[in-house]
Amino acid sequence: MKVLVIGSGGREHALCYRLARSPRLDKLFVLPGNAGTEALGTNVPGDPCDIALALSVARREAIDLTVIGPEDPLAAGMAEAFEQAGLRVFGPNAAAARVEADKAYAKHLMRQHAIPTAEARVFEDYELARQFIATRDESLVVKAAGLAQGKGVIVCDQPADAILAAEQILVHGVFGAAGRKIVVEERLNGREASVLAIVDRRTLYVLEPAQDHKRLSDGDQGPNTGGMGAYSPTPAISSETMRQIETQILVPMLDALVREKIHYRGVLYAGLMLTAGGPKVLEFNCRFGDPEVQALLMRMQSDLLELLDATVAGRLDQTEIRWDPRHALCVVMASPGYPGSYPKGLPISGLPDDEIDDLAVFHAGTKRENGTIVTAGGRVLGVTGLGATLAAARERTYAAVEKIHFEGAQYRRDLGQ
Repeated sequence: MKVLVIGSGGREHALCYRLARSPRLDKLFVLPGNAGTEALGTNVPGDPCDIALALSVARREAIDLTVIGPEDPLAAGMAEAFEQAGLRVFGPNAAAARVEADKAYAKHLMRQHAIPTAEARVFEDYELARQFIATRDESLVVKAAGLAQGKGVIVCDQPADAILAAEQILVHGVFGAAGRKIVVEERLNGREASVLAIVDRRTLYVLEPAQDHKRLSDGDQGPNTGGMGAYSPTPAISSETMRQIETQILVPMLDALVREKIHYRGVLYAGLMLTAGGPKVLEFNCRFGDPEVQALLMRMQSDLLELLDATVAGRLDQTEIRWDPRHALCVVMASPGYPGSYPKGLPISGLPDDEIDDLAVFHAGTKRENGTIVTAGGRVLGVTGLGATLAAARERTYAAVEKIHFEGAQYRRDLGQ
């Protein structure tokens, strides 16, 4: 099969890494890819949100399956454009992608269908938001309702902080169009975890659980990011908790979408808080989580291409996924200044020349410039290692991290502790 992957981040490199191991793969193309994906297939320059370009590449190269990685092209309707053109594509349509692209819509669905989540209110007007927040006396979370690359969430210890956050988003537009509407919700306490499921409209296949780390700094301090690392499996989710997540969250959400006349096909990601009262939804995403997928795909032993192809063909119920019983841990190395403004073009040294057993360095924000790999984004690399225990995976990963250098690199040193 000829496969086209849309996207340029660590998620897409991890997808390519696993797809390249499929005996069914003939040729792999990546639009636009990065310095890591170029070793696995052919990078195609261009904007990953350019639907016309993606369609042109798929037709020109006689692509058998297109895999859409990021949320932006999904929300823009790339999946249905491919379907309407008679081309096979993995990823939900724009109506289904609203579960991530519009947090207010997702909250409405959860409220309507009794899916456990934080109590929340939605505002488009700053003054109304300010008046509501001023009546509260507990910690709150303020979220941009639209797509903000995982950074549109501000955790506020005091209501006064939440008022400032609402002003920054609604009045000063710090998240642009994503912040035209905000969600103000109670702050949940517990351990965070991520559960991803593959859905083919009729069948839901839940993947192994993972634990993501959104905050920038050690001890879960600092601003929210797109993700500073992850590990899988997570001891936080027992088999009983996983059953709860499937029966009380994932299945009801898919039922809610069916009632909206939306048939979901692709990845449904539930970001969860494991509270004393049980798992509650922090957010839904419409694609593979990044960096969770980097840890998950290091552990996946099944043929990823067969899994994605079966999903598109509607035969997910005939597919079985095998997992490496070992632990995987991913540490994200980010540019100085991230998640704010950051420099680009910083040379990267210490990258392994060849594949190393039980270790992968997934490129996110990188490119090749005059023969040298340099930084080109906020999150630069996802260094991911396997080990018989989480401690062994941690040791393997951090040993590799310490050999890699670019000026001002920042990463958390407490993952997996």
